[in-house]
Amino acid sequence: MAKNPISSALISAVVALLLFTSALASSDSPFIVSHKKASLNRLKSGAERVSVSIDIYNQGSSTAYDVSLSDESWPQDIFDVVSGNTSKSWERLDAGGIISHSFELEAKERGIFNGAPALITFRIPTKAALQESFSTPILPLDVLADRPPENKFDSVKRLLAKYGSLISVVSIVVLFVYLVASPSKSGAAKGGKKKR
Repeated sequence: MAKNPISSALISAVVALLLFTSALASSDSPFIVSHKKASLNRLKSGAERVSVSIDIYNQGSSTAYDVSLSDESWPQDIFDVVSGNTSKSWERLDAGGIISHSFELEAKERGIFNGAPALITFRIPTKAALQESFSTPILPLDVLADRPPENKFDSVKRLLAKYGSLISVVSIVVLFVYLVASPSKSGAAKGGKKKR
């Protein structure tokens, strides 16, 4: 049986990749993963605010030092910072730890905004150079878009969709406990007849 050179090369590449990833996984270094979220909040005045939160996780096996977050993807001609800062620094992030940062912006212009990932820099004691990591990008935001007025029953529908199954289970349990705990009418009638 003749060996196929392509399959042989593919198997060698897979084995090399597995060895390389296992070496990385067993190395004693931080591994930074971050998630960026943004949500729109329409105020009664007609203005719209963007709430941004960034969670930074250290999934590695050692501490990251001099952790800095910089989110400069919000142009000053389109957004004003209302609360918080778009950048923040921490002394350290321990292995398995999480740190969060949030800020709020107010939109000045209408349109669809595509935000870039935030930049996270950190130091590893064994390396002189700063290490970089990027957060997840956000979905496009339709800032100051015309939205139909919210129906009064939309909030009730959302609550029922979210908690409907829980409410039905609790009501069934309460009904069962009530039926078990309350005396039955036929049993009370039989007990009354016996006493006479």
